[in-house]
Amino acid sequence: MSGEVPRQSTRLRRVLNGPRPEAVPALVARACTLVGLLDIAAGVFPRFRRSRMHALAEVLPGALGPFAAALSLSAGVLLLLLAHGLRRRKRRAWRAAVVLLPAGAIAQFTYRHSLVGVLISLLLLAPLVRHRDEFSALPDPRSRWYALGNFVLMGAGSLLLGLVIVSVHTRHIVGDPSLSDRLEHVLYGLFGFEGPVDYTGTTSWTVGFSLGALGLLTAITTIYLALRPEHPAARLTEDDEARLRALLDKHGGRDSLGHFALRRDKAVVFSPSGKAAVTYRVVHGVMLASGDPIGDVEAWPGAIERFMDEARTHSWTPAVMGCSETGAEVWTRETGLDALELGDEAVVDVADFSLAGRAMRNVRQMVKRIERAGYETRVRRVHDLGEGELERVRRAADSWRGTDTERGFSMALGRIGDAADGDCLIATAHRIEGAARSASGRAVVGDGWDEGEPGPYGDLKAVLHFVPWGPDGASLDLMRRDRSADPGMNELLIVAALQAAPRYGIQRVSLNFAMFRSALARGEKIGAGPVLRAWRGLLVFLSRWFQIESLYKFNAKFRPRWEPRFVVYAASRDLPRIGLAALQAEGFVNLALPLPRFLRRRSTTARPCAHHVAEHQGIRAA
Repeated sequence: MSGEVPRQSTRLRRVLNGPRPEAVPALVARACTLVGLLDIAAGVFPRFRRSRMHALAEVLPGALGPFAAALSLSAGVLLLLLAHGLRRRKRRAWRAAVVLLPAGAIAQFTYRHSLVGVLISLLLLAPLVRHRDEFSALPDPRSRWYALGNFVLMGAGSLLLGLVIVSVHTRHIVGDPSLSDRLEHVLYGLFGFEGPVDYTGTTSWTVGFSLGALGLLTAITTIYLALRPEHPAARLTEDDEARLRALLDKHGGRDSLGHFALRRDKAVVFSPSGKAAVTYRVVHGVMLASGDPIGDVEAWPGAIERFMDEARTHSWTPAVMGCSETGAEVWTRETGLDALELGDEAVVDVADFSLAGRAMRNVRQMVKRIERAGYETRVRRVHDLGEGELERVRRAADSWRGTDTERGFSMALGRIGDAADGDCLIATAHRIEGAARSASGRAVVGDGWDEGEPGPYGDLKAVLHFVPWGPDGASLDLMRRDRSADPGMNELLIVAALQAAPRYGIQRVSLNFAMFRSALARGEKIGAGPVLRAWRGLLVFLSRWFQIESLYKFNAKFRPRWEPRFVVYAASRDLPRIGLAALQAEGFVNLALPLPRFLRRRSTTARPCAHHVAEHQGIRAA
């Protein structure tokens, strides 16, 4: 690392240590959760209203006047919804609670003349008002599609809870209504109408108002989400991209993941001097950065400070995926966060690469066999391809994607052939028949496209895409191949790219990332202890879904040097949440609501890359 990273000041350390769990918001959130659950129980279960606990529940916010059951249920649901926002120090949740609690206190005194009920509301209100500065987090950037998600989830929850409300009054039900009758009664009740189920006494009135309250809550929350001001999702503006490219021109050789900061579905914060930047995406409250900060290492602390300030402003959980050892040291030193080794990146030094020797025999034999089968390779810069061939490569890569979900975030650019990415490298494999095949069968550098080739993508059978890693390096972005092509396409193209690299001044090539590589390597050696062997066995088991072991073995074929990569996190309890957010960002887990095809939004920006894993194939993913 050139240049010494300046030590942080006391003020900087105090600012960067957030976001951290706050005592007051956590306590208030727990109190709201408890009160909300008691309110719901009081509104749903008639036996609860006759128990000793109801003596306490009657004085809680929500149990008011003649509408006790319906209002208790409504207040309980609202308090549960507010508790999550209060725990995250959300300003809007604080405002809602400050309005709800005094209203509850006034209603308690007006309808019940209950001083205890007023006292409980005021006891919850007092810390909210006193510590109002703690609740300063701004809303998360969300689209209005969350209104649809809220409608589906709240509707399903209201339906299930309503079914419980209808069914628990067994002593007062007239006859023996079927399940379909009860569901119909719930659906009618959510819209404020009487259903087919009858009750004796005032129970019908109580059930009707409770169901109506659930339907009203669903409608109000959905309308609010649909009409509230739009907070756009992360997008890299043209000005941001231009500034990042300027930083990469000067400092892009420091990190092999630097060029992936140009994904257009990321946001960016710059240091006060503009000499460094951190790109990120927010996934369900996790502010997820990837790789090292971009730019001058001496300006990294300023960019990290802005990143942490943004996380604290919105009460997001900060995390960094796939940073280098130097980056992990700076992040942990400047913020007080912790770091955990995530895996290793395979880096091949072009000057040392050779197919000779016993260690490379399998790769050498595979490449020779494929060449004899009639394949040749072409390695070119993106700007050397014609627009027709480039479009065909794009369509082929999209068609050969191994999954319906696009994958990639920290180690994927998300586009091929953009005019601004002319320096990217493309290696393609072609099936040449008869006289069209080159005499040597080796890599062809430059254009050699034949528009007359048959098939939807001509003779194209596989594609590798590399992004620049400074002026003398390349970093693997994606691998795609025709499923009908012979196995070994990726080995063929990686060898071709490494052999052609000197023609383009490339001295080092970053290949795939292997998660937990050191554990896999040490666990299979003689003398490995039982704990290490058990850990390796678990990783091998998980490889059935995440290809952990196959990536390690694929990378090891090319005899690379291994560069460790780290995850930076605030607390150990955040790791499951960060892991889930990373899997969502990379496209391995999709928690979004499935929408009909005609309702799916088509993004005009870049999409994350998918990485198909098949026989002899790896993934470029974190």
